[in-house]
Amino acid sequence: MQWEPISTAPLDRELELAVIDDDEPHALVFACRRTIDGWVNAETDKKVDVHPTHWRDWQHTS
Repeated sequence: MQWEPISTAPLDRELELAVIDDDEPHALVFACRRTIDGWVNAETDKKVDVHPTHWRDWQHTS
């Protein structure tokens, strides 16, 4: 699946996020949801302090 710009991330949907860490892009290992207040862990609903650059639909299964 192709990465999309973070500015187009939908609200209330499980997403895979990419962040830049040490000048390298990395995907988070857990699903997140965008809310009007920011990003939350999709499983726990706890706020996540991240500054993602890209997103795509969450495809991982546990």
